[in-house]
Amino acid sequence: MGIINDTFMLKNKTAQKLFSEYAKDMPIIDYHCHINPKEIYEDRKFDNITQVWLGGDHYKWRLMRSNGVSEDEITGDADDYTKFLRFAEMLPKAIGNPMYHWCHLELKRYFGYDGILNADTAKDVYELCNSKLKGGDMSVRSIIKKSNVKMIGTTDDPTDDLCWHKKIKEDGFDVLVAPTFRPDKAVNIDKPGFADYIRKLSEVCKTEITNLDGVKKALSKRLDYFCELGCRATDHGLDYVVYEPATGFAVDGIFQKALGGGHITKHEADMYKTEIMLFLGEIIAEKGIVMQLHYGAQRNTNTKMFEKLGADTGFDCVSVRNCGEALTGFLNALEVKGKLPKTIIYSLNAGDDRMIDTVLGCFQGTEAAGKIQHGSAWWFNDTKSGMEAQIKSLADLSLLGNFVGMLTDSRSFLSYTRHEYFRRILCGIIGEWVENGEYPADFAALKEIIEGISYNNAKKYFGL
Repeated sequence: MGIINDTFMLKNKTAQKLFSEYAKDMPIIDYHCHINPKEIYEDRKFDNITQVWLGGDHYKWRLMRSNGVSEDEITGDADDYTKFLRFAEMLPKAIGNPMYHWCHLELKRYFGYDGILNADTAKDVYELCNSKLKGGDMSVRSIIKKSNVKMIGTTDDPTDDLCWHKKIKEDGFDVLVAPTFRPDKAVNIDKPGFADYIRKLSEVCKTEITNLDGVKKALSKRLDYFCELGCRATDHGLDYVVYEPATGFAVDGIFQKALGGGHITKHEADMYKTEIMLFLGEIIAEKGIVMQLHYGAQRNTNTKMFEKLGADTGFDCVSVRNCGEALTGFLNALEVKGKLPKTIIYSLNAGDDRMIDTVLGCFQGTEAAGKIQHGSAWWFNDTKSGMEAQIKSLADLSLLGNFVGMLTDSRSFLSYTRHEYFRRILCGIIGEWVENGEYPADFAALKEIIEGISYNNAKKYFGL
């Protein structure tokens, strides 16, 4: 027998009641992920478990590399069974890693497998999963419906024509698949390819962008288009939070310099990024949608592997940088103008938890309960201990009951079990507080809290 059962991670009777009666069957709002809308429209079927499990999942790739597996058997030309076998050989060593739990949750919920995946069981598991995938109820849309998902927020570049979102909408799929506006390439003036990207943005907008005002008009036009197709949020992947205000004249000069291929200093880049992010914050507030700030990653640290495989292949890590003053400066500048949108803040550095949770209380508003949110433990932090730390810090310093809860941040359609994993951790923490006498066994209040964090708060926050 496997480790996944009714009491998995639920240490006491209260936790078990909270999960089974209030959390377990709540729908899912997956408001931030990286899945491909084309695959939703086409209702893709996967040929084998390797395609859906290992294709694009750099979480798994990192663990396989740590086990000495050759790149050919991870992202290269090795056959799919060999890749699966190498993963299965590694998995027993992942004790304490959430990957061990995630994999067994997925195997049980989607494939009905109740054993343990290892080298000895790999072939049987591979054949079982492949047989299920060839059935009629394991296409992408079937997986989404089976998982009780009500809304998916994809991640999309401003230049995207969103054709797949249009087709999904026209097709009448009864799960909302909303585009999310991710304008990083227009913000990162110091990154390679910036000038080429601005030219591409010009082409999409059918107007030549020659100055700072042109960039702002183009981004505003594209956000209008995204909102016409149901956009509920923007997302901003920042190396670090910037706040270096400058005059529009100075920033326009920096933009002209970058457009001409000139070298942009860090100080110049920070001034440009600040100007664009403040502008974006204002128009996001005017639209009444949500601004998500993700920061604190060192990206593409291994040059050799970046040149071989490209970005988002498992060679990023945590950046440790003090962004507290820049964060409050940025939020305050928008608040002073009355243009601070609903905002979710995520740091890859778990050491920022308490800083973020105190920042929340400085900028709340009446537009929503918990207008400024501390996002769910992100990326390297969405471990058992990382989620526990984020939940407890938020409870310590703000209102946990208003939290908008979990997201997958995933490229896999089998990752919806991460919501179950989060809910079990949440119910475990709250169950312990109740049984310790730190909160009354008021199950009407507890029901509202658990159902709120699981689903209802996000439903209200994103205007569903």
